[in-house]
Amino acid sequence: MLNKLKKIDWGIIAILVCLMFISTILVRSATHNNALYHNYDVKTLIYYGIGFCIAIIATVFDYRILLKGWHVLYGIGVTLLILVYFFGSEINGAKGWFQLPGFLFQPAEIMKIIIIIGIAYIMGRRQGDKLTFTKDLVPVAAFSFLPFMLVMIQPDLGNAIIYLVIVLGMLWIGNVKYTHVLVGMATVIAAVILFVSLFNTFNSQIYDYLDLHKKKHWYQRINTFINPEQASQDDKHQSVNARIAIGSGGLSGDGYMQGDMLKGKFIPYPYSDSIFVVVGEEFGFQGSAVLLLLYFLLIYRMIIIAFKCYDQKASFIVIGIATMFVFQIFQNIGMMIGLMPITGITLPFISYGGTSLLLNMISIGIVFSIKAHQEKYELAD
Repeated sequence: MLNKLKKIDWGIIAILVCLMFISTILVRSATHNNALYHNYDVKTLIYYGIGFCIAIIATVFDYRILLKGWHVLYGIGVTLLILVYFFGSEINGAKGWFQLPGFLFQPAEIMKIIIIIGIAYIMGRRQGDKLTFTKDLVPVAAFSFLPFMLVMIQPDLGNAIIYLVIVLGMLWIGNVKYTHVLVGMATVIAAVILFVSLFNTFNSQIYDYLDLHKKKHWYQRINTFINPEQASQDDKHQSVNARIAIGSGGLSGDGYMQGDMLKGKFIPYPYSDSIFVVVGEEFGFQGSAVLLLLYFLLIYRMIIIAFKCYDQKASFIVIGIATMFVFQIFQNIGMMIGLMPITGITLPFISYGGTSLLLNMISIGIVFSIKAHQEKYELAD
């Protein structure tokens, strides 16, 4: 056991400690003027403490057990997604949480790592050979389609998109044929063009339908991104105010707890989805650059671990986790500066949220386990 613990990547631990400090002070700044959320910074430290314990324990746990039991994990994940649709709590128009004592559990979050493990197992059978359409791409698509649809009907567009990005990222690193890449790119481009065309053609009918089913926020977010000049001020207030706040921070920011937009409560959910606005407004470009540097170092360390793996399935898992983090970072920051549509995707290790933070720490724990168990023998079948 001690030999395994000695193989923990202490560089990643140091980065996570820095992110914990940043997250805590940002959550405190975002909630200090709202009595409803006065202890969220303390809860963040508690979640981090639990997360570090989980990551260290996971280092000793052999990740190959997860690979061998991927079908069991998949069944549990799908079952939870079905149950949450019928018995879950609805928050912000999405029915995707189980209300537990003092804690909200979101099955869509844990399904991310299950998808990564399952795809890694499926692709790892090829032993580095080119992925085939019928034996690899079709099983991966079928494996991912059910959780994707179950999350879409909650509806949770953010996590559904993350599932797709994880699949695409892992297929790309899994030695997919260029002809399949070209066909896939053409299909995606055609689908986007068709979607935008149909959305603009049936704009009013789509609005009426979503409004009738109490899903108007979907229309508002999509229309604001596709047709920003036509969107109402109410629909695009989050995007506009976020850019104003980040821009007002300038080079060095307005100072800790001095953000005018945050004081005026012009930014919704500044402790969660919009926490990057706190960075931009209060710490400016310099603070944002430091945060991005920490993310870069974290992903860099993970990629180094993936390159050093003897087990190809393990490499795929690490790359899948890195892909998940990279997209969430890009999407969250991108939607705050107007490059991406508004979704409910949180900023990894920074946004307040028990389920997402613990899932991220579990993911790091799996990476540690992979690093600690890279013997040249007894690799998973």
